[in-house]
Amino acid sequence: MARSKTDTAGELDQFLASIEKRAFKTAVIATRNRDDALDIVQDAMIKLVRNYADRTTDEWGALFHRILQSTILDWYRRTKVRNRWRVFLGGKDQPGEDEEDPLEKLAVSNLPGPEVQVQHDVVMQKLDKAVDSLPLRQQQVFLLRQWEGLDVAQTAAAMGITQGSVKTHYSRAVQSLRESLEDHW
Repeated sequence: MARSKTDTAGELDQFLASIEKRAFKTAVIATRNRDDALDIVQDAMIKLVRNYADRTTDEWGALFHRILQSTILDWYRRTKVRNRWRVFLGGKDQPGEDEEDPLEKLAVSNLPGPEVQVQHDVVMQKLDKAVDSLPLRQQQVFLLRQWEGLDVAQTAAAMGITQGSVKTHYSRAVQSLRESLEDHW
């Protein structure tokens, strides 16, 4: 039985709502810039809706992640070219990152005590830094496998690489993270 357009729109809205926060975090880790990450996620969502809304709901996950990873790679290419021109024209080498969102700094009443929260924050900063230091492909594979829960085949489809490459990149990422974070885990 074929789905109606309203059924598809509702399912697509639910899918996008379920994926948006993790996709945003993935893009922030990749770009180190919240504004660029937001643009990347919005572009990826728009591309999915325009080009693949008629696909089955099971296909959307891999398609979205492939679009997201391609959009991140495009961002890297554009940024590299822009930075070359900035250096050539005597501008900054790296664009500055805006200050943190003040809403993220608000205290929440049900959080653990300050000591536990500080320890947690320190560990999470080290984890973010360790993931951030991974080469791009390892970072992408690790986030898709661990953060998104995709299997090897889905990750390979999302990134447009072989399953063997996924396994290699994932293994190297895990080994690197273990070495970086052995004091904490």
